Amino acid sequence: MGNRKTGNTNLWKVALGSAGLTCLGLWFFSRPLLNRLHDSFLKTVMTDPYAENFWEFVSAANRTGLQKIVETNLRAQQGKLIQRPFGSPRRFPGTDGLVFNLAQLARLPVEEGVPVDTKVTLGPRAAKPLNISMPIIISGMAYGLALSEKTKIALARGASLAGTATNTGEGPFLPSERQAARHLIVQYNRGGWNHNPRILKQADMVEIQFGQAAIGGLGHSTNYGEIPTKGRRLLGIKPGQAAVTHARMPGIKDPKKDLPPLVTRLRHLTGGVPIGAKIGAGNDLEKDLAILLEAGVDFIAIDGAGAASKGSPPIVQDDFGVPTVYAVNRAATFLKKQGVKDRVSLIAGGGLVTPGDFLKILALGADAVYIGTIALFALTHTQVLKAMPWEPPVQVVFAQGRYQDQLDEDRAAHNLANFLWSCNAEIMEGVRALGKKSVKQVDKSDLAALDPITARALGIPLAARARSCFPS
Repeated sequence: MGNRKTGNTNLWKVALGSAGLTCLGLWFFSRPLLNRLHDSFLKTVMTDPYAENFWEFVSAANRTGLQKIVETNLRAQQGKLIQRPFGSPRRFPGTDGLVFNLAQLARLPVEEGVPVDTKVTLGPRAAKPLNISMPIIISGMAYGLALSEKTKIALARGASLAGTATNTGEGPFLPSERQAARHLIVQYNRGGWNHNPRILKQADMVEIQFGQAAIGGLGHSTNYGEIPTKGRRLLGIKPGQAAVTHARMPGIKDPKKDLPPLVTRLRHLTGGVPIGAKIGAGNDLEKDLAILLEAGVDFIAIDGAGAASKGSPPIVQDDFGVPTVYAVNRAATFLKKQGVKDRVSLIAGGGLVTPGDFLKILALGADAVYIGTIALFALTHTQVLKAMPWEPPVQVVFAQGRYQDQLDEDRAAHNLANFLWSCNAEIMEGVRALGKKSVKQVDKSDLAALDPITARALGIPLAARARSCFPS
């Protein structure tokens, strides 16, 4: 077996070397032809009037943007609502406008080798709070309606290896995901299929899903043919029936009146695990938070503009919601004013990618962060090459993806765990660089803003001024 493998490797090397020499030969002998083609193309670009010139498209694309041109053509072709996966390409105000302080003399850095505490307790007042080893959680991504079973299992296994939690998303409860997950957050969704007491009793935390940033509170559906056979069975839908996520939570007509009994019922049913809610961050954020606090939730998850989904209308992704960095600051400030910051946990997500993003959001007041899209990139790692270049990477993870059956769960789980461990290690270094020993000690006083808008919006001093000078 070993000799055969070595022989195959050598054959590949010979083949690649031969192909390289062939290309080099073609390049050498066809240089005159390539040169003539090159000159002819550039001459045409330089001399043709704009009405006949290919460069007119480049000019228009620079003005309008390739994204908008592509989506204009999709609308013209389909004549119906288009669904864009993985969120908005728009760059919302984010953590790039913030930098951390450096502890050196006025504040001494933490000595090397001193441990940094990154453990988080979610729902501290609950009878059974959720304890995780790091402040990074895998966000809700639905089996069947979005991701394949292999992908969901890999997400659960990777999160478990790293000592953190994963979220079912709004899809049906997947027993294999529960088996793979050390800590599982079950979404009590607007579709109604995870409301069964038998399912809810298996949750380590329950998240009532009222909305998310990429789709707001819109109702949406997935056609019967787009759902895998196992997913249809778990959803309990009939042949030809679509899986519908309603705009409004079933049974909640008046949130102020109907939500408190639901929270109480879920708390008793589950034996006291944290009960919370997920909302997209809109400009009514404080009003939404007040209703949730009145209901007695143990945690609140907010999704800021820049978040993603399997597919949602571009108009909602691009033009609705409050950017995550503002939403977290507003939510944390509100919880503090209400005197519940130490009792009600805050989880935040939406466009967060790097350890720096995560730590800045924690400094603004979140207890933990949700990650989705970047977790899928980490999980698939080099396995995206199974689909590329002829198909997009999502074909490896989507439930109906052409290459979803080829995902190596073990490799994917370890890739995700490596990513989470690496991010947590960087967060620890960041905390040490601030002269602190716990992620819980990091707050807004550790931040400076790079521009006046960010400084005023977040109440953080400008890096361009002395520390005592705050924006007016």
